[in-house]
Amino acid sequence: MSSSSGPLSEELQCSICLDVFTDPVTAPCGHNFCKTCLNKHWDNSQTCSCPYCKETFSQRPDLKINITLREVADHYKKKSPEEKNEVRCDICEEGKLKALKSCLVCQSSYCETHLEPHLKVAGLKKHKLMNPVSNLEDYICQKHERPLELFCREDRTCVCPMCALTDHKNHSTVPLEKESEEQKMKIQNEVQQMIQERTKKIQDIKHSAEVRKRNTEMEKAARVEFFTDLIRSIERCQTELLETVDEQQKAAGKQEEELIEELEQEVSELKMKSTELEQLSHTEDHLHLLQIYSSLCSPKNTRNWPEIRMETSESLETLRRALTQLQDTIDEKLTQTVSTELKWMQQYAVDVTLDPDTAHTDLILSYDGKQVRNGDIKQKLPYSPKRFTYCSNVLAEEGFSSGKFYYEVQVKGKTEWELGVARESIKRKGNITLSPEDGFWTVWLRNKNQYAALSYPTVPLSLRVRPQRIGVFVDYEKGLVSFYDVESSSLIYSFTGQCFTGKLYPYFGPSLRYNGRNSAPLIITPVNYNQ
Repeated sequence: MSSSSGPLSEELQCSICLDVFTDPVTAPCGHNFCKTCLNKHWDNSQTCSCPYCKETFSQRPDLKINITLREVADHYKKKSPEEKNEVRCDICEEGKLKALKSCLVCQSSYCETHLEPHLKVAGLKKHKLMNPVSNLEDYICQKHERPLELFCREDRTCVCPMCALTDHKNHSTVPLEKESEEQKMKIQNEVQQMIQERTKKIQDIKHSAEVRKRNTEMEKAARVEFFTDLIRSIERCQTELLETVDEQQKAAGKQEEELIEELEQEVSELKMKSTELEQLSHTEDHLHLLQIYSSLCSPKNTRNWPEIRMETSESLETLRRALTQLQDTIDEKLTQTVSTELKWMQQYAVDVTLDPDTAHTDLILSYDGKQVRNGDIKQKLPYSPKRFTYCSNVLAEEGFSSGKFYYEVQVKGKTEWELGVARESIKRKGNITLSPEDGFWTVWLRNKNQYAALSYPTVPLSLRVRPQRIGVFVDYEKGLVSFYDVESSSLIYSFTGQCFTGKLYPYFGPSLRYNGRNSAPLIITPVNYNQ
């Protein structure tokens, strides 16, 4: 058993080994023990019960180390190091017994038997006794050979009464016991504060986990409901499309039957007239022939058959319209999805300010740190290890190493730009390569209308409209970086499945001026939640 004794020793002491906790665990009843001590106790017992309160457990608990208590115990051990060597009596001639006390006046340590004179003899009773130590000379003033009984608060050192009257005459000195008690109280308060801070941190983490779990469940339910509605809408459109096609097919078939029947009727009538004309051609009653000839040759009202067209083309057009309508419905639903996603991401908006210590010397930052443009003229700026020296880029002051964050940047009027996030450890001196492998997750515009995601290899992007404001969203834990056209609520590109380390910083590249054609600034804009 160690002889360590000091503040909080009882609170941090295992009731089995009577020493400061090593890898403390908490039993279900709430009492704490060293993990090894408790396991050995249970290994040698037929039942699993608390060695302190004797509460019995139905089954052997799965012991987990109490991290907070271990940190407190380790902190205490550093403040009060254990004495390794056991002190023996200086008077015993053979078989020296363990010392019970050390005398600062006699500068000797005594066992229980040899200590009796100091407890009975009047003169010896005045001697200063203390728990046994092997280094008694450290407790004696080397100058006056008197016990170090006082503590000088100015010089923060132990002194003897003679020192207090000479070298420390005008200093504030107090008895060692008083200073020790105050230090004990100070350490105790520090430990209690550590316990409270860590307990609060545990509660905060648990609360955060509960909120995240609740939000995740709500988000999951909302997305399931949304996509269920989307699938139902698509299925409904598909059913309506098939019904329309079937109706068109039936109508076309009916029209064909009616036309064929009508044509066959007219063919039959024309054949009868042809027969009558053939018979009349042999008569000599020319008057009668002329009277009925016109009626035979003039058919009754019939269709203008060359102008009759089948409705196949009309059916195809109807089908095309139905397909277009279905595509429009899907596009509308997808737009609603992206819009919903964007509104959800905007709740993680952060206040972003440009860091002048990282800005290339050609860049001009606004006073409020919300705008950056290229001046094409190098400025005299102080050296900074964070500054880009070759590429005209700048980072934000704020870095993020966990959670989600979102910000928006106006790119209106620019013909070239770069946006995204960058790792804190990126290369800043000389030429750099924009790629995830080099710590950059970015998209850019080149030559007015050439958009690309700077992955490896580069991914060309085809955008329906030219974005005026870009939203950037990052989910650190999921390894996600997404870019959005804020005004059209459309997704531009997403880097997924990334592995982030260290802090990520918003990254901005306004590119060159090109004789004023690209002089417009990049502007960090407030997020409009009602858009």
